[in-house]
Amino acid sequence: MMRWSRAAWVVFCGMLPVLAMPATAAAPPAAPRPMVAQITLDGPIGPAAAEYFDDASKRAVADGAAAIMLRLDTPGGLADSMRQIIAGMLASKVPVLVYVAPGGARAASAGTYILYAGQVAAMAPATHLGAATPVSLGGATPLPMPRAGEQPAAGGSVAKDELPASDDAESNKVMNDAVAYIRSLAQLRGRNAAWAEQAVRGAATLTASEAAQQHVIDFVATDVADLLAQSDGRKVQVGEREVTLHLKGAAVHEYAPGARTRFLAIITNPTIAYLLLLAGIFGLVLEATHPGALLPGIAGGICLLVGLYALQLLPVNYAGLALMALGVGLLVAEAVNPSVGAFGIGGLVSFVVGSVMLMNTAVPGYAVNLGVIAGIAVCAAALLALILWLVFRARRARPFTGDAAMLADFGELLEPVGAGGEAWMLVRGERWRVQCDTALPAGARVRVVSRQGLLLRVEPAEVS
Repeated sequence: MMRWSRAAWVVFCGMLPVLAMPATAAAPPAAPRPMVAQITLDGPIGPAAAEYFDDASKRAVADGAAAIMLRLDTPGGLADSMRQIIAGMLASKVPVLVYVAPGGARAASAGTYILYAGQVAAMAPATHLGAATPVSLGGATPLPMPRAGEQPAAGGSVAKDELPASDDAESNKVMNDAVAYIRSLAQLRGRNAAWAEQAVRGAATLTASEAAQQHVIDFVATDVADLLAQSDGRKVQVGEREVTLHLKGAAVHEYAPGARTRFLAIITNPTIAYLLLLAGIFGLVLEATHPGALLPGIAGGICLLVGLYALQLLPVNYAGLALMALGVGLLVAEAVNPSVGAFGIGGLVSFVVGSVMLMNTAVPGYAVNLGVIAGIAVCAAALLALILWLVFRARRARPFTGDAAMLADFGELLEPVGAGGEAWMLVRGERWRVQCDTALPAGARVRVVSRQGLLLRVEPAEVS
């Protein structure tokens, strides 16, 4: 029998773990699925939407999202809020996929700029984009259209020399700034800059399939899974680096707006802000006319401050705000010191005109509901008519107090009175000392003609 040396035993013992391993090595663990954060902007672009996107995108990056999918359906909105969202998209550390969905959605006005800013731009079937002409606070900006008989240039654009400039220098500045902005986004993402300019200058629009054909968007996607599948493998620029997207089969996690964002969305609704402002003003007026009520003053102060906070976030016309304040002041003056309608009518006209002017009605989604203004105006007119009716009725009515009321009263002598003498009389349930130039028996009916301190001068009631 062969005996092993000590060295052989050491080698044998060292090989035992290797021999004990299974013949087939275990497969490596599967790589985790990438996560795509979904942010939904549904409705007008405003301060609440901008804050929602900023907060949600930061949370998505912190959670390790591979990309952000911005699902868009908007009629447009405020330029400042739009630029804030685009600034966040350009500064994002992960790619942003802008997807206009579901079917029937649109990326109009401000939404067109946002769509151009995304690393990937896609649209669902039966959606559209465009009409990105900027609107100034004072009203609609004139749309420079091609001259009669001229056709748009190839690609859906109109040559610059075919676009008559507006005579308004301010409108030209706003228009040219918007054109430069959207062209810079188009050039950054390698999309159709000529059509982008036409969308601003001529309010041009495109359907989803037309946008894909003219290289305004990257592709048409039927749903989110199709969007991620078609985006997979694309190379996009994120800041200074080039990133290849690996999104096929990625898990989609939706980031809903927080409580602060939802509250901001409510109070920045122009109609809600308008009602808060009115509630605050009338609450303080009610507290001033009824000191010590407390509740109207407290509630009015809160409503006024919240309403003013909302208004400073919105495109407010301060001339309209001043007219509203003047109108409320005149209506209060009419209620406190009736002027036979002069204050009231002027206040009502001032209030209605200021309410209509308060918001920029040409910005989609940012106008006070005209039905609300009309309802408040009708209520104010009815209240004014009631005040005037009460004033005229009071002027025609008999006096009820004071010397004027006393001089119209009749009474009954409680005792006989001689000519030029004094006696007691009952009038309005009160006993008064009276003097009469005519001798009258007790129980005679007399009329008060004057008062001297606590002495009443009377005459027989039959005397006219």
